[in-house]
Amino acid sequence: MSLNTKFDELLDFPCLLNFKVIGNTDQKLEDNIVAVAHKHVPSNYTTRSKKSSKGTYNSVTINVKVQNKDQVEGLYIAFGAIPGVVRVL
Repeated sequence: MSLNTKFDELLDFPCLLNFKVIGNTDQKLEDNIVAVAHKHVPSNYTTRSKKSSKGTYNSVTINVKVQNKDQVEGLYIAFGAIPGVVRVL
């Protein structure tokens, strides 16, 4: 499935790209995000996490070195498919 984006026109590949994944508060959210990133681009990942002011949501930022547009689009789709995720930026 292609998202028909213009990442190939806007980015110089390979590049380091920040993904922010926002989801319901869940202890496994960070682990699931790292697992998805590792499946698409094997590497050692660290994340930054922040809870919303009411504690309902958690935002997790992960940096991934992407090689091409298809990889970026695949990561957006895969992160969005994680249970409890409400938005991928």
